[in-house]
Amino acid sequence: MKSFIIQPDQNTDADLPSFSLKVDNTQTTAIYSDMDLQITLAELIQKNPEAVLFDYTEGIYERLTIMDNLKFFHKWFGCTLALSEILVMFQLQNDADQKLENCSTSVRRRVYFAKHYMSNAVLNVFQEPIQGVDVLTINTFISMLKQLMDEQRPTLVLVSTMEHALLLGDTAYRLEVSSLHKIETEADQESPNENEQTEKPTSLTVEKLFKVPAKVEDKVILFDPTEIDYIESQQGKSYIVINDDAFALDSTLTEIEKRLEFYGFYRCHRSYIVNLQKVREIITWSKNTYSLKINNKVQATIPLSRSKIQAIHDIFNLK
Repeated sequence: MKSFIIQPDQNTDADLPSFSLKVDNTQTTAIYSDMDLQITLAELIQKNPEAVLFDYTEGIYERLTIMDNLKFFHKWFGCTLALSEILVMFQLQNDADQKLENCSTSVRRRVYFAKHYMSNAVLNVFQEPIQGVDVLTINTFISMLKQLMDEQRPTLVLVSTMEHALLLGDTAYRLEVSSLHKIETEADQESPNENEQTEKPTSLTVEKLFKVPAKVEDKVILFDPTEIDYIESQQGKSYIVINDDAFALDSTLTEIEKRLEFYGFYRCHRSYIVNLQKVREIITWSKNTYSLKINNKVQATIPLSRSKIQAIHDIFNLK
């Protein structure tokens, strides 16, 4: 099995959390993070001489036609697939005679995809492959990912939106300053075989397995309570907040409040439930105005009701 390990060295890669992630040829792996972490992660990956990181910034010839570009790289890389098949595979047959400098961003991106595919790299890493392109180009890239898996070529995709991570990755992760988390969806929760008898879990087991469901596009993401900074209500809708990302909940604050008490969450305001483990500071703005500063990347502040201030002091054993 072809694979490679991503593992930061805490002496030289201190800006990344400690983790070890195996990328192999059985599935496409996607990592979602902010751009700063993505750049740092890309620099780490580039230390592996076998990993080819493709970021679509150079390496094609602007004044040549698409066909001339593809002919050059087809010969350069010794690609065994017929050039006519490459044109169709990357939806370039109708633009083959166009000079690259006159092509749209989406067409140019498909030329990059074709070049990378023909390079026959063993370990494939893509940065923001579908950012700002049309639906045809997105579908073309997804088809290429499937082809890479069929050819058993390990593939990693680095993106800055969760939607793209879920769309492109068979397995998706969220990279934060403190850790790397697998993004769980409903599809990850295997249904028990109807012919198998399962014991009824105890209430403690149910609590331990509890995940908070939120929607991203047409998928339901299951968040571990420890990942959540706070939950807020805006205009009648509830949202999970993690750093500066918000994810829609079907539940109301009242409905989710009881389930989260077990994990150290507290209703600090009529519109907010806070993860007490994430509270860094209690801020007093005036005699009757208070906020909680959250220990996350954006150092968020959320309101604390005057009626809750004593309870917060008691919870943290403050005098």
